[in-house]
Amino acid sequence: MSQGSTAPDNGDRAVRAGRTAGPGRGSRPLGRLLQDGTPGAPVFRLLARWVRRPLLPAVRLWRRNLQVRVVAGTLLMSLGVVLLLGLVVIGQVRNGLLVAKEKAAQSQAAGGFSAAQDRAATTQPQPGGDQDGGGRAGPSVNWRSTLVEQLASGGQSAFNVVALSLETGETASRGARASGEVDPTTSIPAELRHSVAQGTNTFQTYARIHYTGGKLSEPGLVVGKRLNDADGTPYELYYLFPLSQEEDSLALVKTTLATAGLFVVVLLGAIAWLVVRQVVTPVRMAAGIAERLSAGRLQERMKVTGEDDIARLGEAFNKMAQNLQLKIQQLEELSRLQRRFVSDVSHELRTPLTTVRMAADVIHEARADFDPVTARSAELLGDQLDRFESLLADLLEISRFDAGAASLEAEPIDLRQVVRRVIGGAEPLAERKGSRIVVVGDEQPVVAEADARRVERVLRNLVVNAVEHGEGRDVVVRLAAAGGAVAVAVRDYGVGLKPGEATRVFNRFWRADPARARTTGGTGLGLSIAVEDARLHGGWLQAWGEAGGGSQFRLTLPRTADEPLRGSPIPLEPEDSRRNREQAAALGAAAGSGARLTEVPAQSGAGRGPVPPRLPSVPRPTADPTALPGSGARVVARPAGAADDDAGEARAPGRAEREDTTGGR
Repeated sequence: MSQGSTAPDNGDRAVRAGRTAGPGRGSRPLGRLLQDGTPGAPVFRLLARWVRRPLLPAVRLWRRNLQVRVVAGTLLMSLGVVLLLGLVVIGQVRNGLLVAKEKAAQSQAAGGFSAAQDRAATTQPQPGGDQDGGGRAGPSVNWRSTLVEQLASGGQSAFNVVALSLETGETASRGARASGEVDPTTSIPAELRHSVAQGTNTFQTYARIHYTGGKLSEPGLVVGKRLNDADGTPYELYYLFPLSQEEDSLALVKTTLATAGLFVVVLLGAIAWLVVRQVVTPVRMAAGIAERLSAGRLQERMKVTGEDDIARLGEAFNKMAQNLQLKIQQLEELSRLQRRFVSDVSHELRTPLTTVRMAADVIHEARADFDPVTARSAELLGDQLDRFESLLADLLEISRFDAGAASLEAEPIDLRQVVRRVIGGAEPLAERKGSRIVVVGDEQPVVAEADARRVERVLRNLVVNAVEHGEGRDVVVRLAAAGGAVAVAVRDYGVGLKPGEATRVFNRFWRADPARARTTGGTGLGLSIAVEDARLHGGWLQAWGEAGGGSQFRLTLPRTADEPLRGSPIPLEPEDSRRNREQAAALGAAAGSGARLTEVPAQSGAGRGPVPPRLPSVPRPTADPTALPGSGARVVARPAGAADDDAGEARAPGRAEREDTTGGR
């Protein structure tokens, strides 16, 4: 993979290929199945998108609106309570109506059965038997017809009476007698007839009563018993009690309960909405005011009315906001005084420093005439004055950044020329350290609109730090350009960064090892000024490191001034890091390819060896690149599979590279 020569379209294709086929991306088995070319994959994705799209607003409203969740929960719970209560009430009413109907029916039927038995006992038997010679029903049938009419006359449509013969076939059909146009063959269940025919007790069951005159059927209670007529012939006598009134009463109860339940549910929902609104509205006001406070409008306050808990909350919130405003004003005033003090002291020190420099130069020129001790003192005086001047210049630069007076003089520059000047100035130090500075990716121009002086200062600081902390090993400077960004990464193989140091490397006057001597006269402000220069360009200065494995600092700048960055052409974590080498070895072992690992130089003499080769890109967790030191942004890691792409490859449009942006040594 080339550095700085990959076209944006090629980078986009590489990014898409890495997302779909790269190992370790954490894709689900279903996703892999669909990406393998399943014919129904596009249809499935379109269907899922079509189903999910209309639900997204409702889900978003449910997650963000507490009032909706409380009202919906209240409605659901009240609906459940109303349904349960309605079922219990309807069951009780139905049971009550049926029990009352059964008692009344049993009483009425018992009286009818007793009257029929008494009438049969007082009636004289008729001569001629049951049937005449033609097989037609005889006098007993006429007696039953009269009995049915007499028993049904007292019902007044409250019940009907049916008399059936125990015989089967046509004789029984001709002997059936019923009142009120009741169809005896379909209204009396066969199970009930069988029970009545087998026993002498009273039996009952629920059935539908059918009529022959076109009247609609209706539910009813059938009570039957086996009796003997005047001739001593057994027959079946049934009382049919319609339940239409009870059914109408039960329907009225159901309608009343449904109407009352719906009204109760709506009323409870309205009550819940009003109650929750009284609580949620002040909370929403507090959230809005808190957002405005965080945006810098410190004069915002909540409107407090009443003396309840919400009013106490508002008063406490206003008091907290007032105290924060006072504290912030005090801190701003203190910071302003400190910046003014640093600026004034720095300016005031320039005049005496100039005088001391002139005297020190005179003494340094005449050191040959002094004794060895005095001559050495003159040399130390000159060195410390150089360092003091550098510190004073850095303090003045920091004061300009703090005051917001730093200006950017951007013009199109080729970063390769800037890198060559920086390396030329750092080569004497590298020779003394036994290191070698190697440049990678300078085959093609790397052009961007930037301030050459500030970029050179940033790169000089990074390269000098890499040489000083490289323990005599090679220092690799890598350039790349892709899309709308250019990047320069400085990689060393020295002591690296310990866990936790990556968050403090850009702090002012911070040093990884306080006991470490500054052989190059550093002031401790270099990285702080460098990160401010990067921000002034709208770029990123980010750091990565591992203990004993070296570190890498990456400067990413937009090609065009004021253009927002969306990614970097160089991954922040180098591909020859310990973790990437272990993952590459594991992947090689799993694939049976026998991947070879390159040893990192362990001694200063090994620093003359070749640059460590590039290994296959592997996924790695990254974080938000906008979380630059001191920006107040949170660094949130993303899952594996959204890692940096290979160096020199462009990011997909609209996808910002999300990486850890703080680090240090």
